[in-house]
Amino acid sequence: MATEESATSSAAESGSSSGSYPLGLTLLSAVVSTVVVLPLIWLFVAAGDVALPNALDLLTRDTTVSVFVNSAVMVTGVTAFSIVIGVPLAYLTVRTNLPGRRVWTVLVTLPLVIPSYIGAFVFTATFGQRGELQNVLAPLGIESLPAVKGLEGAILVLTLYTYPYVYITTRAGLKTVDTSLIDAARTLRHTRLQAVRRVVLPQLRPSIAAGSLLTALYALSDFGTPAIMRYPVFTTVIKSETETGSMGLASLLSLQLLVVTVFILAVESRMRSTEKFTSGRQGGRSTLARLGHWKWPALAFCGSVVLVALVVPVVVLVGWLLAGPGSNWRIPFELQYLWNSMSLAVGAAVVATLAGLPVAYLSAKHDTVVGDLFERVSYVGYAAPGVVIGFALVYLTTRTVPELYHTLPILVFAYVVRFLPQSVGSTRASFLQVNPSLPEAARTLGRSSVGAFRAITLPLAAPGLLGGAALVFLTTMKELPATLMLRPSGYETVVTHIWQAHKNQAFYDAAVPALILLGVSAVSIFVILSQEGYDVK
Repeated sequence: MATEESATSSAAESGSSSGSYPLGLTLLSAVVSTVVVLPLIWLFVAAGDVALPNALDLLTRDTTVSVFVNSAVMVTGVTAFSIVIGVPLAYLTVRTNLPGRRVWTVLVTLPLVIPSYIGAFVFTATFGQRGELQNVLAPLGIESLPAVKGLEGAILVLTLYTYPYVYITTRAGLKTVDTSLIDAARTLRHTRLQAVRRVVLPQLRPSIAAGSLLTALYALSDFGTPAIMRYPVFTTVIKSETETGSMGLASLLSLQLLVVTVFILAVESRMRSTEKFTSGRQGGRSTLARLGHWKWPALAFCGSVVLVALVVPVVVLVGWLLAGPGSNWRIPFELQYLWNSMSLAVGAAVVATLAGLPVAYLSAKHDTVVGDLFERVSYVGYAAPGVVIGFALVYLTTRTVPELYHTLPILVFAYVVRFLPQSVGSTRASFLQVNPSLPEAARTLGRSSVGAFRAITLPLAAPGLLGGAALVFLTTMKELPATLMLRPSGYETVVTHIWQAHKNQAFYDAAVPALILLGVSAVSIFVILSQEGYDVK
């Protein structure tokens, strides 16, 4: 943090000393920010087309209220259970002598590689009434199992694939907790549990809140899991209303969803601003708590989470693949689908990197109010769920440029709006690490500002640009609702093939693309951990 602040300060001094305002850079950033926020502006245009009495009627009808309540209950449940799972896992792998801590650290993080809609597909097909497990247990006299669907199913699946957000942020917080306070509490005859509750948890609140924010936003924006579980929430109803042409209700629900998203962000920001941060010793150097006879329950807890969230889906998918389609053997997947997905992802990554370049550079190297404003505006699309971006672009294209409706350019544009912050954040961090004296020296040797940027700054910042592009590529590969709503007719990708296999209950057809997506996601997790220096000790 100190390095980043010093780099920012130096950059600001360098920028101010030059005496020239970066007008061209500001104009480019303004164009990018305007284009990014344009789809959301059309949400208000769409909502404005609804007469006020009709709007009030739509917002107060029982179905609309139930959608709001359903979404709120689901998000609350997922966030609460993610805390219940993620925080103990973080404590066990950081503060205790849990056997195999390094292995468990990786294993309990890996559920992030599984998109929640794949997990939902596996659980509904395998467990519950008339599922594959039911067929296995039928000879034992077990005729029915509770159905994995509705609110309970959505909370279960989303929790299994979002608790790592809480786990990772809490683990990071635990490693910086002031351990001397824990020792002091023990000398006052507090039990270790009391010391954790009174000393550790208050210091962990910012970390838990950060992970909870990510979990809540993911659950709120997720479309696939509630749709598979047949649980009506904002995302599923917006998509269905868009398909039926009910643009008025879809626009109002989209605005409601944005308001709820902003509310969650505001609550987290308020919690963070009221916390008092303390700097302590490195938590990893403290004496580890000895589990004693609690070792086996702790191992059972970790093993159960990994078994249900990670092992079961992978084993089921491999089982579907090995079982085959019966006598009518065929290849369940066409390479063209993978090529389509990768082409879209590469296109989105390239465009997002180029578009994010002026925004990141202006924010990092020039201490201006408009630079900070444009950077914040670029994050608007990331806060909006994919289904909202999809609806906004459907409305925009059908009303203004029908030729772009259901075309690849508009689909790539949706990805860029959605994931541009991933590129901006990574690129900005890299620019902050470039010593401002280096391009300044190049300018004194006769280089122009653009020449110094191309020769010095850009090569040094290249790893950050590539990292941001890779992150955009990987998230684009997994994006479901925007792809379903905006892709050209007949254009199949990995995720659309998985979705169609779910609708047809064609398990064999889903196995290969699902395993491909898991493989791509797994590689991304290991790359991100290695790039970020994530410590598993």
